[in-house]
Amino acid sequence: MKVLIDIGHPTHVHFYKNTIKELEEKGHEVLVTARDKDVSIKLLNAYDIEYIPVGKIGNTKLDLIYEWIKRDYEIFKISRRFKPDILMGMLNPCAGHSAKILRKKCFLFNDSEVVRSTALITYPFADVIFTPSNFGKDLGDKQVRINGYKELAYLHPNNFIPTKDVFDNLDIDDQDKYIVMRFVAWNAGHDIKRKGFDIKTKIRFVKELEKYAKVYISSETKLEDELEANRINIPPEKMHDFLYFAQMLVGDSQTMTTEAAVLGTPAIRCNSFVGKNDMANFTELENKYGLIFNFNDPEKALQKSIEIIQNPEIKTEWKEKRERLLKDKVDVSSFMVDFIERECSNQ
Repeated sequence: MKVLIDIGHPTHVHFYKNTIKELEEKGHEVLVTARDKDVSIKLLNAYDIEYIPVGKIGNTKLDLIYEWIKRDYEIFKISRRFKPDILMGMLNPCAGHSAKILRKKCFLFNDSEVVRSTALITYPFADVIFTPSNFGKDLGDKQVRINGYKELAYLHPNNFIPTKDVFDNLDIDDQDKYIVMRFVAWNAGHDIKRKGFDIKTKIRFVKELEKYAKVYISSETKLEDELEANRINIPPEKMHDFLYFAQMLVGDSQTMTTEAAVLGTPAIRCNSFVGKNDMANFTELENKYGLIFNFNDPEKALQKSIEIIQNPEIKTEWKEKRERLLKDKVDVSSFMVDFIERECSNQ
């Protein structure tokens, strides 16, 4: 079996890396195409995943539209030469369009109910749409619900064991009290009219939280001069180790909030997605498992952050919550590989 996987974001590298490994170990041929966004290429190189570059993120909405059109054509040309049996991606219109033209199968994953425009130009071309089991929309016969979050494709204990070598070149170790803050760029197509922390809020959070612990920042964008000294300087493939040992994550990120939760690190998420129409993953992680806290009011988020960081038993409490979650959920990567092999064997 031949599989083409298109990578559009650093998260997709993490999500598919074990799927790629498992498929290749089972004797299947995998070709990866990759968009140059943030640290995607660095991660692919770190994990020794060969890839074909297909596009680079621009700075404006017009750049994004142009890039999509160009990537669509590039992936079609690559697919026509490679002749895959299946094309895969994370709600990836390029994979869907090429699959439909070449009359091949397209298996996608999506965990965000709020993504509308991309879904409209992608869902009709997919044969299978994997979603978490709690996904808030019924996508019909194409939908395959998995009892797990996308982050459990790479952070399930089957696939991830934290190591302390992340501290080798830092001035702290795993016993020190530190907080990770994560700021995203808010320039993706589904981020239009959405927002996270503004500059003043970032500075205020850092100054207040530094009273209780060291604060390290992970940011997709350039930081203000007074915050640059807080930027964490570690290889991107080591971020999950660093997050595992942290006392807490605070930020406006979607993915990193869930990563913290499944690693057993308390997480404070604050952005304008939070509300009655929030994504099901975040409401479940807060209301069922108590692993995260969601806010659209920065002041309330700051108060909760200060409350948590002062609790000396917080990591012990969160470890127990994490164990409960892991008993309920599955290894998402292995689920997908098993599904793909069953589907292809029935053809």
